[in-house]
Amino acid sequence: MLYAFFTYLERFYPHFHLFSYITFRTALAIVTAAMVVYFLIPPFIKWARKLGGIQAIRDDGPRNHFSKKGTPTMGGVVISGAIIVSVLMWGNLLNPMMLVMMGSLAGFSAIGFMDDYLKVTKKNSRGLRARHKFGLQIALALAIGVLFYMNPHDPYSDMLSIPFFKKWLLYLGWMYLPFSVLVIVGSSNAVNLTDGIDGLAIGLVAIASLANGVLIYISGHKGLAGYLHVLYLPNAGELAVFCGAMFGAALGFLWYNAYPAELFMGDVGSLGLGGALGTLAIITKEEIILAVVGGIFVVETVSVVLQVMSFKLTGKRIFKMAPIHHHFELLGWSEPKVIVRFWIVGIILALLSLATFKVR
Repeated sequence: MLYAFFTYLERFYPHFHLFSYITFRTALAIVTAAMVVYFLIPPFIKWARKLGGIQAIRDDGPRNHFSKKGTPTMGGVVISGAIIVSVLMWGNLLNPMMLVMMGSLAGFSAIGFMDDYLKVTKKNSRGLRARHKFGLQIALALAIGVLFYMNPHDPYSDMLSIPFFKKWLLYLGWMYLPFSVLVIVGSSNAVNLTDGIDGLAIGLVAIASLANGVLIYISGHKGLAGYLHVLYLPNAGELAVFCGAMFGAALGFLWYNAYPAELFMGDVGSLGLGGALGTLAIITKEEIILAVVGGIFVVETVSVVLQVMSFKLTGKRIFKMAPIHHHFELLGWSEPKVIVRFWIVGIILALLSLATFKVR
């Protein structure tokens, strides 16, 4: 609520006008979220160990992962909490988009928390049954989709923006509802599948958050949106503060999750962050760009789908192991090498996504 407080003080002290700038508050959100995560993780690790919140390791995974047995998990609780605290401090809570984003993050994090809790208490890597997990995700994503589809103030609520073309929109009508569910649920599970080796997923989330923050700020800035010939979405620029908080929280967590990880974020982190990225894409009409920014997430998901389909249809596997990051591990790549190379590709894809704004 500091944003509202400083806005009030601006009436008496003009210097507080600085806090009206989205860029300034985004910077503050980054620092706040990063510091909250950085200082809360050490006591959280002690608490998790005391309560037995230890990650269950897959028996069929790469052998080098067996040494990770006993590593605390559910660090996503701190990540999501830090993002929400940072947004509450520096975000404009009168903006309904901000409230939806916090609701999406909290909702998908809650689903992940239930999954992690069952894994920890039952000491296995299964957690929630697939039909229960997907059912909850679909219900939440559908609620978000309906909320925006029924928004009378959004002229683009049932349209899909096509990259590389000036304001070329594809009308989907009611089909936008299942499409939005596919985007949000797909994004949530894609991050979850990528979270298999130390620091990989959270590093890619940081990259995607930063790129999305730039894209959103441009879309919400009338002058920049007009210059670059992209959809101008009034009030959307405020979501750059949310992206900043997510970027800061990811950086803070990476300090402890970098190889060798001291803490895993668990499904509470991966499902929550993935759901938030998907919701951002729906709000800002950049669903296709999300597939570019999160290209690694897409490849990880497709590798699992292809592996399962191939094995069921032919009895043979395409990859040594899926998701694909395990395939490279089994090819002999060290875990840090897989992580850094995937990050490099993620950065290149993020830059390509930003380039789409100019190539129109």
